[in-house]
Amino acid sequence: MIIIGALGIAAGWAIGAAAAPAYGTRLPEKFRLVVGGQTHAVLNRDLEDANGEMSSLQHFLLLSFGLTDWLSLDLKGGAGDIEQDPDNGNKIQYPAFVGGGYGFRVRLYNEDKIRAVFGFQHISIHPYSVFIGNTKNKAVLDDWQFSLLGSYDLKWVTPYLGVKWSRMDNIHWVEDFRKRKQSDSKDVAGLVTGMDIPLGKRLWVNVEGQFLDTQAVAVSVNYQF
Repeated sequence: MIIIGALGIAAGWAIGAAAAPAYGTRLPEKFRLVVGGQTHAVLNRDLEDANGEMSSLQHFLLLSFGLTDWLSLDLKGGAGDIEQDPDNGNKIQYPAFVGGGYGFRVRLYNEDKIRAVFGFQHISIHPYSVFIGNTKNKAVLDDWQFSLLGSYDLKWVTPYLGVKWSRMDNIHWVEDFRKRKQSDSKDVAGLVTGMDIPLGKRLWVNVEGQFLDTQAVAVSVNYQF
């Protein structure tokens, strides 16, 4: 009961606090395809040195395919923007353009309503370049993540809680001929909370949050064919 209560509280955090898309512990069945739509909002990510902080709003079409009952290949494609607010200087807003990602999830345990899943995810966002005066500025967001999640199935909702290691870089060019500057995120360890809410046998909503290393939230609607 203590575990269930802790997971429930953590899942509630996902609605009002933070998130990063680790997809949750519901994998597609063997040789089945899951299609979804996801919005991922990175509210704040601190960067090294005087690079300040970064945020991003991203929208994706999700495709997950069950290679086996315990292994899922995850792909996504869409668009996103970047906003960087350096400690010394003006805020730079890069309008939304193409973005995408890939990853996989491995189910490590699945007994008595309890699941454990290990995952890897990568997202790359390439917004439009902007001019500050006559100087061209270009930015790319690179997000790498490893996660370990545990969940408990309550039938009407499946809350989960886990840990993650992630690196989110803001790769910045000032004019094309100048060397790029890679601003690493300051903190790499964080917590993940979330829940899967079934709307039918094949349809469900996923809400996921992350905190400590970043503040963000991800929401998706998914259907298994």
